[in-house]
Amino acid sequence: MELSDIRAKIDAVDEQLLRLFLERMDLAEEVAAYKNEHHLPILNKERERAVLARVTESAGSRERYAYHLFSTLFELARSRQAELIDAPTKVGAQVRACLENRDQLFPQTGLVACQGIEGGNSQAACDKMFPRGGIMYVKTFDAVVSAVEAGFCRFGVLPIENSSNGSVRAVYELLQEHSLTIVRSTRLCIRHELLALPGVKMEEITEIYSHPQAIGQCSRFLDGLKGVKVIPCDNTAVAAKLVAGSGNKHAAAISSHPCAALYGLECVNGQIQNSDNNYTRFICVAKDPAIYAGASRVSLIIAFENKPGALYEMLSKLAALDINMTKLESCPVSGSDFEFIFFIELEADLRDPSVRACLEEMERSCARFHFLGNYAEV
Repeated sequence: MELSDIRAKIDAVDEQLLRLFLERMDLAEEVAAYKNEHHLPILNKERERAVLARVTESAGSRERYAYHLFSTLFELARSRQAELIDAPTKVGAQVRACLENRDQLFPQTGLVACQGIEGGNSQAACDKMFPRGGIMYVKTFDAVVSAVEAGFCRFGVLPIENSSNGSVRAVYELLQEHSLTIVRSTRLCIRHELLALPGVKMEEITEIYSHPQAIGQCSRFLDGLKGVKVIPCDNTAVAAKLVAGSGNKHAAAISSHPCAALYGLECVNGQIQNSDNNYTRFICVAKDPAIYAGASRVSLIIAFENKPGALYEMLSKLAALDINMTKLESCPVSGSDFEFIFFIELEADLRDPSVRACLEEMERSCARFHFLGNYAEV
């Protein structure tokens, strides 16, 4: 048989498949109407398991392909039913409230809570997101959250992850514990330098101060030093200011080049970080839920029931809707045995009804579900 004849037969089969697929989706909508009327859940695992067992048994040596085909069909049907089911969810209510002002532009001004002092990376992130904003400096990440919750500041800026040193778990814990919404994010290229008082040589330094994240990002350089004590502090700019005010010629700080000029220090070594491709992402959080124009990223914290295939079910929902996942990171739950939560980021716009329905179905099926926001990265 010629290739053209085979392709003609494939086209004919594809037409039949499409017709049958559309018919099956129509039936799925009828099922959704029945479930709506009788207040039944979308997922019927027993029914799906029975169908999968039947088709894999009938598929012979191609059983694995049949299994994945029908699994995908189930996900597509459930995604469509989720759009039609009238079952209230917390994320649905949040999103509807936010979308009322969906075309609102992100403000360029406002008072922003920021951990650290002048010259820190958080300050640079604030300036990037709020070109005409004012900054209220506080000592800790907790204080940033408290300032926003209490209404002292409309916004707060926090570091969320670093390309070399991973997620800032303390910030994720705060996001779980407090009802804040991520409304914007930005990414900064971080350049660490070893700063000391003018005229100090490398061999004179016996103690180095910096933030734990910066210490981790310069670990290879620090591991190669002998007789030098590394001391964590609140912020890289705080470290520079501390060294400048100490008058101690044996002290140095891992900080940024702007801090050298700001606090009268000199660069002893500018090649100390593990990777030149060193970026930190910062998020802007607000007390009142909001989705501003241009939002294209969704952040979630979720936990699954402890059962086989739970993560796969969630991933297949996203794949069925062609939603790209940009972050998936697991974190053990404190005080539990082998239980994990997942930090997830998606490229998605909640103006799309299918995306909203997907999140609502995830909330219904997950043991824990925390919607953090839909926002733009600048």
